[in-house]
Amino acid sequence: MIKNQKIYVIGGGLIGASWTATFIFHGWSVHVVDPAPDALEKLRPVVSQALIALRVVSPEVTTELGEITVSPELPEQMNDAAWVQENGPEDITKKRAMLADMDRRTPPEVVIASSTSSLLASDMQVDCEGAERVLVAHPFNPPHLIPLVEIVPGAKTAPWAVDAAMAFYTRLGKKPVRVKKEVPGHLANRLASAVYREAAHIVAEGIADVADIDAAMAYGPGLRWAIMGPHMTYHLGGGEGGIAHYLEHLGDSQEERWKHLGNTPLSEDVRQKIIAGVLAEAGGRTLNELVAERDTCLVELLKVLATNRK
Repeated sequence: MIKNQKIYVIGGGLIGASWTATFIFHGWSVHVVDPAPDALEKLRPVVSQALIALRVVSPEVTTELGEITVSPELPEQMNDAAWVQENGPEDITKKRAMLADMDRRTPPEVVIASSTSSLLASDMQVDCEGAERVLVAHPFNPPHLIPLVEIVPGAKTAPWAVDAAMAFYTRLGKKPVRVKKEVPGHLANRLASAVYREAAHIVAEGIADVADIDAAMAYGPGLRWAIMGPHMTYHLGGGEGGIAHYLEHLGDSQEERWKHLGNTPLSEDVRQKIIAGVLAEAGGRTLNELVAERDTCLVELLKVLATNRK
């Protein structure tokens, strides 16, 4: 961290606020750009709550907290920028304009990272003169707790920018992963989408209720996947022969299951069944209550993983 430098967070919504808390927790001053007239008032309580959770998850971090400033527009000059984290609307036209504007205002060595969950860096960087420093750095919600950050370069992104992103997020205690090829949805969202497609199909076919589908995931594969991913999980499922034995002896049965996976359209009927099932599972708990429950469990899970992982 260089004195008098700051991180610019573009967009102070759900993801931007979570990123802001992360950066402040690690000592950075943050300038949030958000056109909403009450942006700072909305931002402060979200950041405060996130900082409480971060102190529990990472008590070893003793850096003095950074500060927040907010403006409705990008400053004319952003020469004090050390990093830019863009969290604007998922609209390719708006992204191109925003990134090109940031590119004109920031020093050429500053990485401009987009939190986009689905758009491609190659499509967003086309109007940037400094396209080599533009990339995707997609977090998982909530970014202040979930360690994953997907680093996805565009066609014009330089290797130095990717290396800088990997190092930057690692210093923040994140788990950055390099995605070698651009595809819509990047990496983790594609994996999650594959699971959710089958979850919706199971609802449509009447195989199980929404609550039971969620329970099957949360109390089955979900527990193992919090520790290790699908490839390593099947490696352990292969006995002494590991993944080679698994693929040799159970690969055919895996392919047979793939043949029966669904590709159900989200028709109005299916949507209503899912909505009704989710509301029943929520049992009257509000979204804020469910978020608090999720985050409390995430904090405890992260503490366990931090203690037991080398």
